[in-house]
Amino acid sequence: MRYFITGATGFIGRRLVRVLLESPSSTVYFLARDASRDKLPALFALWKADATRAIPVSGDVLLPELGLSAQQRDELAGRIDHFIHLAAIYDLRADAAAQASTNIEGTRRAVALAGELKAGCFHHMSSVAAAGLYQGVFREDMFGEAEQLWHPYFASKHASEQVVRETCAVPWRVYRPGLVMGDSRSGETDKADGPYYFFKLIQRIRALLPPWMPAPGIEGGRINIVPVDYVVAAFNHIAHLPGLDGKCFHLTDPESRRVGDVLNIFARAAHAPKMSLRINAALFSYLPEWLRQGVAALQPVRRMHDAIMNDLGLPDGIMQLANWPTRFDNRAAAAALAGSGIVCPPLEDYAGPVWDYWERHLDPALLIDRSLRGRVAGKVALVTGGSSGIGLATAHRLAAAGATTLICGRDLAKLEAARAQVQERGFDLAIYQADLADMDDCARLLQVLLADHGRVDILVNNAGRSIRRAVEESYDRFHDFQRMMQLNYFGALRMTLGLLPAMVAQRAGQVINISSIGVLTSVPRFSGYVASKAALEAWSYCAAAEFSDLGIVFTTINMPLVRTPMIAPSKVYRDAPAITPEQAAELVVEAVIAQPARIATNVGMLGLAMHAAAPQLSQIIMSSAYRLSAASDPSAPGPAQDSSPELRALQQLLHGVHL
Repeated sequence: MRYFITGATGFIGRRLVRVLLESPSSTVYFLARDASRDKLPALFALWKADATRAIPVSGDVLLPELGLSAQQRDELAGRIDHFIHLAAIYDLRADAAAQASTNIEGTRRAVALAGELKAGCFHHMSSVAAAGLYQGVFREDMFGEAEQLWHPYFASKHASEQVVRETCAVPWRVYRPGLVMGDSRSGETDKADGPYYFFKLIQRIRALLPPWMPAPGIEGGRINIVPVDYVVAAFNHIAHLPGLDGKCFHLTDPESRRVGDVLNIFARAAHAPKMSLRINAALFSYLPEWLRQGVAALQPVRRMHDAIMNDLGLPDGIMQLANWPTRFDNRAAAAALAGSGIVCPPLEDYAGPVWDYWERHLDPALLIDRSLRGRVAGKVALVTGGSSGIGLATAHRLAAAGATTLICGRDLAKLEAARAQVQERGFDLAIYQADLADMDDCARLLQVLLADHGRVDILVNNAGRSIRRAVEESYDRFHDFQRMMQLNYFGALRMTLGLLPAMVAQRAGQVINISSIGVLTSVPRFSGYVASKAALEAWSYCAAAEFSDLGIVFTTINMPLVRTPMIAPSKVYRDAPAITPEQAAELVVEAVIAQPARIATNVGMLGLAMHAAAPQLSQIIMSSAYRLSAASDPSAPGPAQDSSPELRALQQLLHGVHL
């Protein structure tokens, strides 16, 4: 048996050729573009055949006669038993012109060549998309009844099938598979479209919620999914049966499933929460067209829509396709397959391998360089307060990752010692002496930085001052509040304002503010410190809204208690559980890589939630901690055991909270 196949190097084609070549008497001529020649060795290995049985024919469906010369056509004329046309664009994101050129005109050229070669039968791989969004059951003997072919992919698949039906001069057969997914045993696939578009959504929900918690989801129309091995086996069997010319076969799952049910099957495979709270996408179709178009035209709506679709990798129009109303009758295919043992497996049986293969091989996140080096190499990073503690540990990490790392501080000797410490590890820092509480010195520093480096890509506002003192002990110490606000807020703000213009000019940059868990927990004794950090947070969130479309990211890190020189004077912290500067630097690294709006510990987020949901209860807890720590005032004489057992227990419970 001799075959001529287009699309033999594609997802379905590779597997079909392997099956065809299992017969020792089979010879396969396959169309191969010059650009695909490097794939041939791997294909021959997959097919367990050489070029004497799997014979590449140079050409392209975009060329007249598919690129075959007159001599090649003469040599093949009358020798082809089955002309199998698989080549097509199967991508909802492809533009209409490309789909029309390949799917429609490519089919027209393939049909013409099959006629010229006097092929025994022309087999056309169509799609259930050829039915459009038909309301009801679409039978295998239906074609002209297709409805709502508004999507370019639907229109091109319908038109290409029409070419076969109206112009094919040799016997023909048409096959309409459902949405083809990976192999039912291994999950293997080389493309992620159709239902795969929703895998990222499932993955995000899994990351946010525990598997036992009901999750929001969508409901919609029906979706028909089939594994690629079923399509190949069914096609191969039906193509070789006599007496079936001029017919169409639906290679579909007999059971069309609701979109919500499909998502939940894959959610179970992903160990994600069940989407019990479903919103039917069809509800949006009841809105007046003028209202939908008017809302969609609003710039904020367009930006939110584009951001969500890009983040989840969803193509335009996917939500309209979620309302797919069509079911597919497959009685002709079932009759042809009767007795062969070829049946479409239930989705539940192969959802696990399909999900696992996608997450291990095709998840777009796998292609993202999530290393610190990938994010900062070749960039300029400034860490304020970088001579010790969190700042120095962060500078170590940035310098080691290839960033041009700058640190600033008031004490030149400490800056030089910090640089020497980093140099001992084989890296380097640029040091700048400056007092960020002095606005004139800030202006001078900015001028020098921009003159030396031209820009700063990553600014870590780490320099800060903290004073642990109760309000009732601060009635006559207004200057303490001024000093903290001057450095923690105005100093950081002055540096940020001075570096933003260069970030705006290059439409890229990040500002990382080292804030405190105290902003989330409203911890007593730190009213001045928390207020200054809260002011910086509030300003940053406002600025983030103004600069988000310019490629500039603001990240706030609500840092827990860190074992640094800043907390050393407070004896109560000798017993308190605190993270190391290196652990704190890991949070900064996370901020640089992931660029979230906020990074906080679980305790900090719990404090924020409690303050929002039950503020009185939150105040009682903090007040109790405040009273327990009253005997541990840093100015009071005595050893560290002044901390009561109750206080130490509370400190362990509220790990990382300043008390």
